[in-house]
Amino acid sequence: MQKVSSADGTAIAYERMGSGPRVILVGGALCDRNALKPLAVELAADFDVVTYDRRGRGDSGDGTPYSVQREVDDLGALLTAVGGTAAVYGHSSGAGLAAVAASTGLPFTKVVLHEPPYGPDDVDSSEDGGRVLELIREGHGREAVELFLMMAGMPKEAAVETAAFPGMAEVAPTLAYDFAVMDHGAPGGRTPVHVLRKIMQPTLVVAGTASPPFMVDAAHRIVGILPAARLTELADQDHVVPPELLAPVLRDFLSR
Repeated sequence: MQKVSSADGTAIAYERMGSGPRVILVGGALCDRNALKPLAVELAADFDVVTYDRRGRGDSGDGTPYSVQREVDDLGALLTAVGGTAAVYGHSSGAGLAAVAASTGLPFTKVVLHEPPYGPDDVDSSEDGGRVLELIREGHGREAVELFLMMAGMPKEAAVETAAFPGMAEVAPTLAYDFAVMDHGAPGGRTPVHVLRKIMQPTLVVAGTASPPFMVDAAHRIVGILPAARLTELADQDHVVPPELLAPVLRDFLSR
């Protein structure tokens, strides 16, 4: 593990494995760098793969007040530390963060957005999100995680079980960061059209056909907005794809 200081002095922990063209993996809600390590292992034969802990998670520090720009700065510091340029893969809200970062002009060579959870433009998710944030403020981290996972389409029984995993309640406060990322440029979690239109790099949008319908719909919607994008659908896969199935798709796109 190594650390780099972000613009506000926050220490961001990261790991590297493999060799070849660089790619940074950005995790989604409730995930630290270990969540994407199996994917990193699959890619390491062909790429210099960087995984990191987003601020407030794992071995990274945090800073106050939070802002989406600080998470963009974290990626900028990470890019500088690993050599200046890299492709970026983001999953779920990590895809939302990757999209924001790419739109600011960070020197990503290619962008992969794996099911960023943008909602329909006629639906405002802020009420449910507000309840999650209220539970966090009240110190009910496990309940906040349960509600969030059900909002994301997970059945209640599975959400309750997952929320009870060790460490979940402790990382619950970072859900506020994910909501901020997904609200960036379009309050209520709607599709941030003007943000997406600024992404000029070749972009791959990935969706599983068995994922919640709103995520599949979002993938189709955003591929029509992005200036240089194509869509890959993974048959019978849901929001979390086995790395041995996902890695070949990424390898094909990133190697061209």
